[in-house]
Amino acid sequence: MNDSELDYTIVFPESSAQDCPWALHQEPVVILLGWGGCKDQYLAKYSSIYHNQGCIVLRYTAAWKAVFITESFGFSSLREEAKKLLELVFEYEVEKNPVLFHVFSNGGFMLYRYIAELLHSHSKISKLHVVGTIFDSAPGNRNVCGSVRALDTVLRPSTNVVFRLLVLGAFAFMVIVLRILLYPVTRLFHENHYDAMKKDSSRWPQLYIYSQSDTIISYLDVEGMIVARRKRCLPTESVVFGNSEHVCHFRRFPKRYSEICTSFLRECIRKADMLGIEPTLF
Repeated sequence: MNDSELDYTIVFPESSAQDCPWALHQEPVVILLGWGGCKDQYLAKYSSIYHNQGCIVLRYTAAWKAVFITESFGFSSLREEAKKLLELVFEYEVEKNPVLFHVFSNGGFMLYRYIAELLHSHSKISKLHVVGTIFDSAPGNRNVCGSVRALDTVLRPSTNVVFRLLVLGAFAFMVIVLRILLYPVTRLFHENHYDAMKKDSSRWPQLYIYSQSDTIISYLDVEGMIVARRKRCLPTESVVFGNSEHVCHFRRFPKRYSEICTSFLRECIRKADMLGIEPTLF
């Protein structure tokens, strides 16, 4: 189903209330945030992990131009999209259900940065009952080579070699100048997503799934975020896949990946129930 302003897909469980595995709870709402250049057909494969568990699944991927161009150059173009995405939860009247975010690569991470800020600042949105977040192959921190590789993957199917090389060269130059060399100045206007999220105060559990073989997002960046959260005593878990490529853990290890995600979801809901904390305070 698609909104006129926001291109998304939402899938509701097919089973009856009696057959629903979440009989003691309302069905979890899982929000998938795709990587830059991700097609919905790819996210649909991840959607099936949760849909088969009786969850409501909302899929959305920000436009690659916003991820690689406007956001990379310091413009907060995804903030409004984040707000519209969260408002969909209220439009479908599932705002009281447990919510889990599943975030892919830096494309999803950029969007999630604004979602996290809204969850802590917006009076209406802060009432959502978020129980956890999963990060797959994210986040990266000013990795120019990895960003160029990711953009090349997006451009390769639809552009000729000369044009693609020109775009990649311009992109790399601008990132180096604006987000590295001039960052002490530009951060006053737009702090990069990695630095902003190191200060995120979200207390719901977070799970980081990553690989040391990832050539786009450095595992050192992911581990840096994990260490930063654990130093602040925030609930943080991690799973390392030794030899799977960027956002390919599910493709390489479908059974293990599915079990990790569904187990984390169940544990997040169990902990939220035990705490018995109102959504605005959790």
